[in-house]
Amino acid sequence: MNGSALAQGTRLTYSSYLELDRLLDVQRPRSRGHDEMMFIVVHQVYELWFKLLLHELSRLQERLEAGDSGPALHTLRRCVAVLQVAVDQMDVMDTLTPAQFAGFRGCLGSASGAQSAQFRELEAVLGLRDHAALEHYEEGGAERLRIEAAMGRRSVLDSFLCYLSLQGYPVPAEVLRRDPALPFEATQAVREVLVQVNRDDMVPAQVGEGLLDLDQLLQEWRYRHTKMVQRMIGARRGTGGSSGAAHLATTWATPTFPVLWEVRGA
Repeated sequence: MNGSALAQGTRLTYSSYLELDRLLDVQRPRSRGHDEMMFIVVHQVYELWFKLLLHELSRLQERLEAGDSGPALHTLRRCVAVLQVAVDQMDVMDTLTPAQFAGFRGCLGSASGAQSAQFRELEAVLGLRDHAALEHYEEGGAERLRIEAAMGRRSVLDSFLCYLSLQGYPVPAEVLRRDPALPFEATQAVREVLVQVNRDDMVPAQVGEGLLDLDQLLQEWRYRHTKMVQRMIGARRGTGGSSGAAHLATTWATPTFPVLWEVRGA
C-alpha cells in the first residue's frame, strides 16, 4: 500500500497488506486436471522462497564483509531455516502420481523448472559460474542480466573469506582481490586458514558450520527434486527439452562449497 492511500485514511487490513487479491489470482490451471492447482501453488511458493533466500543472502554478505558476527549468524540461521522448509515442501510434490501428472503435463508446453531464473541467480550468488545456464534466457533480458550480475559479484564464500580476514585470519591478499567472475579455486593457503578456523572452534567456525548446513540442505533439495521427477516421469525427458531426472542425478551430490568439506577432520 502506498503512502497516499494511507494519507487518505484507507484502512490497512491483513488482505490489503499482503495484497491477497493479486496473490490468489495468479493460480490459473490450463487443464481440467484436479492436481494441476497443487503443482502450480507449490512451484509458486518455491519462487517465493527463492526470492526470500536471495534477499537474506544479500544481507548475509553485507554482514560478513562488515565483520559483524552476530547479525551474520542470525541471517545465516534464517537462510538455513528457509531452505529446510523448501526441502520439506517436496513432501507435497511426492503426493503426485504419474497418472495425475499425465493429466495436465501436456499443458506445460515448453515450460520447465530448469528455466527458474531465481534459482540460477541463487546458484550464482552461492558461487556457481555456469555460463551455459544463461542460454535459457534472452540476451539483454532482465532475468539474464540479474544472473550475469550475480556471477560478476563476490560469492557467499568470497564474503566468508573477507569475514575471516577481518577476524584476524591470514587470508592471502590475492584471494581477497581475486576476480569474482571466475570459479573459485581453493589454494593450500586458504585450506590452512580454514583448518585453523575449525581448530579454534570459535564464532568464525560457527559461521562456517552454518554455511555447511546451507550446502547440505541444497544437496538434499537437489536429491529430493531428482527423486520427485523420477517418481513422476521415470527416465523420460522433461518438459522444455530437458533430460529430466538423468541430468538432475548428475548435480545433486555436487557441493556448493567444496573446500569447506575438504578440510573436515584436518
